[in-house]
Amino acid sequence: MSLYQYFTSKGPSGFGYGSTAEEVTQGLSLEGKTYLVTGCNSGLGQEALRVLALRGARVVGTARTVEKAKEACDAVKGSTVPLACELSDPKSVRACVEEVKRQGLELDGLICNAGIMALPKLEKAFGYELQFFTNHIGHFILVTGLLEQLTDTGRVVMLSSGAHSMAPKEGIQFDNLSGEKGYSGWRNYGQSKLANLLFAKELARRFAGTNKTANAVHPGVIRTKLGRHMNSVAGFFFGLFGPVWLKDVPQGAATEVFVATHPSVKDTSGKYFADCNVAPSRKDADDPELAKKLWEVSEKIVSELPGQ
Repeated sequence: MSLYQYFTSKGPSGFGYGSTAEEVTQGLSLEGKTYLVTGCNSGLGQEALRVLALRGARVVGTARTVEKAKEACDAVKGSTVPLACELSDPKSVRACVEEVKRQGLELDGLICNAGIMALPKLEKAFGYELQFFTNHIGHFILVTGLLEQLTDTGRVVMLSSGAHSMAPKEGIQFDNLSGEKGYSGWRNYGQSKLANLLFAKELARRFAGTNKTANAVHPGVIRTKLGRHMNSVAGFFFGLFGPVWLKDVPQGAATEVFVATHPSVKDTSGKYFADCNVAPSRKDADDPELAKKLWEVSEKIVSELPGQ
């Protein structure tokens, strides 16, 4: 297959690499539905916020501060609810959960979009490596806290990444979640993205017997603020080749919006999507014992955090 064919081809869903969030929701009415999107103030989250509101949904847009969330929500047409949710701060995440409950918001979908990537040096939160804590634990607190707010057909969409393949060979380094026994920006980022994928898989197993779904997605390689920590070599490569092969933001947001809204995948759960189609993932991403262990370890981590 030529590069042109790859970039323009469609998969079984009718969409593919070049599809945009607007295209995958064309003709859909989301009137009466409510979605929560983390990281709504930039990049893919901002586009997801815009398109969901465009299609008639009420969108709960979260950002690190309520000011950033409000600015993003005010910039789109439609019904929005701005909330603060700093994923590296459990107090902020719990406050977001409580505010959603206080307002009585029933959620048709949770798009866990926010994250940090490839930190050049080890940083920690509450004793845990920051990418793992922010990308996984922060969303774990948010999603598990909001499970009762999901509608009977609610969908949880975890933003994973093809970078999950760069996670350590043992999958999750349970004996090194602090990063102190060895740290690599990309390897640890990959571990956090594998954790997102495993969380979606385990949540899907827990949803079995219901009409609720949980899936993980790879958005593609997109030049957004997420890559601001990349080293100069990687930055040069992205700058030189980015216009040719990187997805733009509307294309990057397509898969998460598709999985959260499209009728064709309403019964699909526990899968990994890329380019708006089910895609293969790393073998151990399908290991139910690894997913179960991660869930149990995550519960223990959360139970020992301040304020519990």
